[in-house]
Amino acid sequence: MKIAVAALNGQVAEHFGHCEVFLILDDENGLAKSIPNPGHKPGFLPNYLGDLGVQVIIAGGMGGGAVEIFCQRNIKVVTGAKGDALKAAQAYSRGELTSSGDVCQDHHHAQ
Repeated sequence: MKIAVAALNGQVAEHFGHCEVFLILDDENGLAKSIPNPGHKPGFLPNYLGDLGVQVIIAGGMGGGAVEIFCQRNIKVVTGAKGDALKAAQAYSRGELTSSGDVCQDHHHAQ
């Protein structure tokens, strides 16, 4: 399973779209890699990560539009995470991290 964590300075980013990198852990082989955030545009990142084969996304918070797209793509959304990004991914892999269900409500994007 591929688990992505929105990360900023090695920590779980408070907001999914504003992270500097996505830490992607392949829990089958234990390998992790960081890929730069290609840019925050409404609807883009969930599809981008889905196309990379991500099956779980972890972040501190996330807007409802992103949550909806992830759900449409059958990608598990985990919000409310904090702390070290790699440790968060490993905790999820062990079944020790669950979502708070928090969805950011204050997003206003130009269409």
